[in-house]
Amino acid sequence: MQVHQLADAFILVACFWVACSLRAIPSFAGAFGLDDISIDAFKNSYWLYFVLAATGPLIFESQGVYNNPIWASRRLTVWSLLKGCTIAAISLVLVAYVFHLPIPRGVMVFFGIIGFIMVWGKQEIVRLMLRSRMARDQIKRRLVLVGSDKEITRMRYDLREQARDSIEVVGTLNLVDAPVQKLIELLHEQSVSGVLISARHAYFERVEAVIKVCELEGVEAWLEVNFFGTQIARASFDELCGHPVVVFRSAPETSWQMVAKQLVDFFGSLTFLLILSVPMLLIALVVKLTSPGPALFRQQRSGINGRPFTIFKFRTMGTNAEQFKHELAAMNEMSGPVFKITNDPRITPIGKFLRKYSLDELPQLLNVLRGEMSLVGPRPLPVDEVRRFNDFAHRRRLSVKPGLTCLWQIKGRNRITSFDDWVRLDLEYIDNWSLWLDVSILFRTIPVVVLGTGAK
Repeated sequence: MQVHQLADAFILVACFWVACSLRAIPSFAGAFGLDDISIDAFKNSYWLYFVLAATGPLIFESQGVYNNPIWASRRLTVWSLLKGCTIAAISLVLVAYVFHLPIPRGVMVFFGIIGFIMVWGKQEIVRLMLRSRMARDQIKRRLVLVGSDKEITRMRYDLREQARDSIEVVGTLNLVDAPVQKLIELLHEQSVSGVLISARHAYFERVEAVIKVCELEGVEAWLEVNFFGTQIARASFDELCGHPVVVFRSAPETSWQMVAKQLVDFFGSLTFLLILSVPMLLIALVVKLTSPGPALFRQQRSGINGRPFTIFKFRTMGTNAEQFKHELAAMNEMSGPVFKITNDPRITPIGKFLRKYSLDELPQLLNVLRGEMSLVGPRPLPVDEVRRFNDFAHRRRLSVKPGLTCLWQIKGRNRITSFDDWVRLDLEYIDNWSLWLDVSILFRTIPVVVLGTGAK
């Protein structure tokens, strides 16, 4: 994978140089109806090459470009690569905007297109080379399957469906009753390159014996970590204080995608705060002048893992709103621990307008900048509402950072009156999270906010 990453880094840098050079050719720019621009306009942006070389392969990795084996369908490969190139181009646009670089947007478009074509072409060449008969013989793994008869049948089926001609099963060993000596004979006779062990029934002593044989023979041993039948949690391997551990995780794991998400949160919130600073000051002034009380509303909300933090919003209710909440409890339209009323009498006239277009949420960009929230994630609930969860499964929505927008927001929060449906959408987001899903939700949030269709 490192070789592919290095090659892709070189290709992306070369493609960005080509895109800049093409944009500076008058005849090329004229063919697309673009204004002429000198190549000197890019001389102060050469440091972007280093940024692109370092982050480009990481973006591809986050989109699963390097997870697709050579026998994977071209549609899967193209889709992963298309997402990666799109994110890389959008990231360059954001960097150029933040640092005020004089790079036309057309360069980024050209770069995305050329980069996609070149990297895809490289992958096609590699695919053809690796699918040659000589290459297949070199990379094909010869495996022995170890486990119960049922597990061996399952492993053989999985390998046939997913690995196809890259793996050859040259023998099996029933972990329940076959002697370990049979494995030694197979290793000597079949030129085995790896032993795949399934220990679902936890025959740990026999598994240890198999691994020791492989250790002595210098053959790789792969142990499937499926001792326990978890429904949601996914197992991964890690190390703690020098000891190997198996981690069962039901939330997105720390990865380059998560690092990229944090960078987008920081630079995105900083950019929006700079752009919207004047409108936010005007909104604060209007809130202050139209009703008594502070312009900002502060409340304790539950963040990641339930950790309390202070959320910021433009005040949309009177200062005594919390005191009247108990009197309005009978009017609550949301099932479960959440409190919601469509025509809440506590809302001020200007507050109703701010809520309709989600303008009251803008100060939460400060929470995102401080790392307490994310641009995309489950909406944070008040601490007292979280304490009233009657289903512990609902707490899994606390396993990620809360966000400004989410699936519940874009699918019509004013039409969802069941807290179970709300949580279902949050868990759907968590279980299917990817950087591309965040980008999709952000873009789908724009018409919801502009048209006011997600109003509370």
